[in-house]
Amino acid sequence: MKRAFTLIELLVVIAIIAILAAILFPVFAQAREAAKRTACISNGRQIGMATMMYTSDHDDGMPIFSAYDEINPPGPLHRGVEVWVLPYAKNKEIFSSPTDAGGPYLNRSSLPAWLRGKPTYFAAYGTSYRFTSCVFSVVQNYSIQNATVLNFSRPTTLGSMEDPSNTRMMRTEMMPFFSRSILATACDRYGYDCPPPGDYFRRWSPVGGTVIFADGSARSTTNAGKFDEQRVNPEGRKSGEASNDPNAWTGTWYSLCD
Repeated sequence: MKRAFTLIELLVVIAIIAILAAILFPVFAQAREAAKRTACISNGRQIGMATMMYTSDHDDGMPIFSAYDEINPPGPLHRGVEVWVLPYAKNKEIFSSPTDAGGPYLNRSSLPAWLRGKPTYFAAYGTSYRFTSCVFSVVQNYSIQNATVLNFSRPTTLGSMEDPSNTRMMRTEMMPFFSRSILATACDRYGYDCPPPGDYFRRWSPVGGTVIFADGSARSTTNAGKFDEQRVNPEGRKSGEASNDPNAWTGTWYSLCD
C-alpha cells in the first residue's frame, strides 16, 4: 500500500520552500541589479572611447552639444552629442543604459505627441546619458537644450581640460542621491525630486550611476559628495562649487553645466 504525505509533512515542505525563496529571491534581485550596473559602466567606457576617437579625428575638438532635442523627432534632423559619437561607436544601443527606467517628465502633456509617454530616456531622446554642457562645443543656432536653440557659440577642445580624468563628460540621467528620501536637500541641490509639478525623478538604481569622464574612462558614482567633487568644465570647476552667475539656479556650477 502506498503511503501518502500527511498534512503536517506538506506544510513543513511548503514552509521550507518559502524560507528558501525568502533567502534566495533578494540574492537573485541583487545579482540582476549588479549585472545591470556592470553593463551600464561597460556602455559608458565604449561611449568614452568613441568620444576620444571623435576628438582625434577633429583636431582635438569636442563633439557639438545638443541635448534632449524636443524640436526634432528621431530621424535625420534629430540633434544630440550621441549623433556625432555614433559613427565611432557603431552601435546606438550602447547609449541605452540597462538601468534606464524613464521618469515622470516623459509623461507631461506639454511634450510633443511623438515624445510623450516614452518608457525610457533612450526611447525618448536616443540616450540614457546626460551630457555636461560646458564640456562640449556649442554652435550658435544649432545646439539645442530641450526645446531651446542656443544663441551663442563656444568651441571646446579635449586638450583644454584641466583635469580630464575627473571631469564629468556624461552621466546616467538619474542618480539615487537625487532622491529626497536619501538626501533631504536633493530638490534644491539637484532639481529632480521636487514637489509636483517639478518632479523629474525616478530611481534607476539603488546604488549609484555611471559617470563618463573626459579621458574616456567610466566608473560608478555612489554618493553626492563624490558627485559634487567632479569637475564640470574645462577650467576644472567642481560640480558643487559655488557660483555667482545669475543663471546658476542652485548657486553652484552644477546648475550651469550639468
